[in-house]
Amino acid sequence: MTQTRRSALGDFLRSRRDKLSPKAAGLPEGRRRRTAGLRREEVAELAGIGVDWYIRLEQGRTVSPSATTIDALARALRLSKTDHAHLRALARPSEHRPFVREAVPDQLRRMIENLNPPAYVTGRRWDVLCWNAAAEDVFGFGRVPESDRNSLIRMFIYPAAKKLFGDGWADEARRMVAQFRSTHDLWAADLAFLDLIARLSESADFVRLWEAHDIRNVVAGRKLLHHPKRGALRFEYTTFQSNDDPALKLVIYTPV
Repeated sequence: MTQTRRSALGDFLRSRRDKLSPKAAGLPEGRRRRTAGLRREEVAELAGIGVDWYIRLEQGRTVSPSATTIDALARALRLSKTDHAHLRALARPSEHRPFVREAVPDQLRRMIENLNPPAYVTGRRWDVLCWNAAAEDVFGFGRVPESDRNSLIRMFIYPAAKKLFGDGWADEARRMVAQFRSTHDLWAADLAFLDLIARLSESADFVRLWEAHDIRNVVAGRKLLHHPKRGALRFEYTTFQSNDDPALKLVIYTPV
């Protein structure tokens, strides 16, 4: 496990410890606390591991937790299935090569271009790699520099996104950050991901959501968008992985 991965693991454990109340963990309230979350020794006791060893985990020091220990920590911290899976992924050794921007196969690109509803393809870093005319009309990917053709950069750096999503911007931003976090933490040491987070950190909204360490799975849903010329547009959106390259994600918006 790399130092960056160990740090990500420690940060995630700390964030969940801070959010868990003694009552939710089945512990007595006891004396007044300076913070709302659990103490490190309480987590260690609930998980059946040594306090010093748990502290080393949170500090990102060189330790290699077993699968049994990870599962015990997940139970102690009352993690959801999504958070538990993320904790397991962080504890696994990293086998990634340096990130390289993905290429979209010609067949997939032609299929996207021939679809009627808005559709586009993103990569592992959420770069927007190709899109059709309907997606261009709604999102304007082609109107920004190639380096900024990224779903998160559009959402947090470009003011037009808040106009497009209207009152739903905050919920959508929270969902996107929580979904991206599950991928980012596995690539946290990669220069391309470090550069992306540095750019996004220009947004105070992003920094606030990023520090929450929320994790979500990718799910389908609905969006209400406010087009500058055509007014309110309602869509159902669905995502698909490409068999040619699982890092490629196809997103289709179906008008409602």
